[in-house]
Amino acid sequence: MTTQFAEAFGFERRDVTLANWRTAPFSPFSFGHAEEIVPSASIAAMAEVSEGAPLRSPLLTQHLPEGLAGQPDVGAYLDYAHTDAFVLMKAGRIVAEHYAPHAGVNQRHIIFSISKSLTALVIATLEADGLIDPDAPVTDLLPEAAGSAYGDCTIRDVLDMRVSLAFDEAYLNTDGAYARYRRATLWNPADPAQPDETLLAFLLTLKKDAHPHGGAHFYASPNSDLLGILIERATGERYADVLSKRLWQPLGAKNHASVTVDAEGTARAAGGISVTARDLARVGEMLRMGGKVEDRRIIPEAWIADMLTAGDHQAWVDGKSNFFPKGRYRSQWYQSGEPDGAFCAIGIHGQWLYVDPSTETVIVKLSSQPNPLDDELKHDNFAFFRALSAWTA
Repeated sequence: MTTQFAEAFGFERRDVTLANWRTAPFSPFSFGHAEEIVPSASIAAMAEVSEGAPLRSPLLTQHLPEGLAGQPDVGAYLDYAHTDAFVLMKAGRIVAEHYAPHAGVNQRHIIFSISKSLTALVIATLEADGLIDPDAPVTDLLPEAAGSAYGDCTIRDVLDMRVSLAFDEAYLNTDGAYARYRRATLWNPADPAQPDETLLAFLLTLKKDAHPHGGAHFYASPNSDLLGILIERATGERYADVLSKRLWQPLGAKNHASVTVDAEGTARAAGGISVTARDLARVGEMLRMGGKVEDRRIIPEAWIADMLTAGDHQAWVDGKSNFFPKGRYRSQWYQSGEPDGAFCAIGIHGQWLYVDPSTETVIVKLSSQPNPLDDELKHDNFAFFRALSAWTA
């Protein structure tokens, strides 16, 4: 007998496992239900509110510039790009929304490496209160990091992905350090032939590469998980609770968020957060407004100015990125380097938070893109966002 679940998704719920949850065809379900797959902690909103129906907008039928991935209009592009949830804001107002049949306004969705950018916003508030000094050594808060790659770097090196680290960010690795990393975060099933590790224990095994810290941009997710641990050391509180009190509740988020945790309860600050699309758009709008929501200061204005302007372009170039040729990276956020000042947070499998201050635009796109990276689609998405930003609502 076929269940309603199978009719909706094409497979039974029992078919989704730790071994396959990030792969098609299971990801459209599991990316919206990560808490069912991996142990998770709640990031509480002030009071959860069920939001209303999606906005119906004629913008979804708006024609796209010729040649943009061969798609005739916005709706067709969203389907082409494996979109689960999409929100377009102009001047603080939602002007277009789209949700796949398996998603919805109040449905959380894992945002993968956009989690890094939210983690950095928490760091910003701790810096303002004198609890974290970005220029201090990591070992000031985590003395056991001595002897690891993090034993002689600063927190700023970690924030800007300029740690000298002998590590390969290989998402499809099945038998090396990245596979150990996945198992330590409980994102992959245990390997009976290998010892169990916690996230912190894994991080402390990582070694420095041959060059000094502070050089070329080198993207490595373990850095951001380390930031989550530093947040806990600086505050004496759990990461999820700190994010709730310092970002989620002051933001006015309408839905609780969540973050996956390891066997010790250590948060996957680099990639484990799940939020609704509208709440993520609220983060973008807060940043567009200089760190404020109405008259409430959430993120220090000086921190945002630094994030937007202080990234080292040469470090970005030396890192040999094939994206944002004019770009920079600062405090876990990407700056496009384009004249419009657009900046963004990006996660694998097609997660985006894109802000264009020049046109008062905020865009959220949450996806279940089968290929975790897909550079061609990444460039298509950027062109798509720039086209949307140019429109007047």
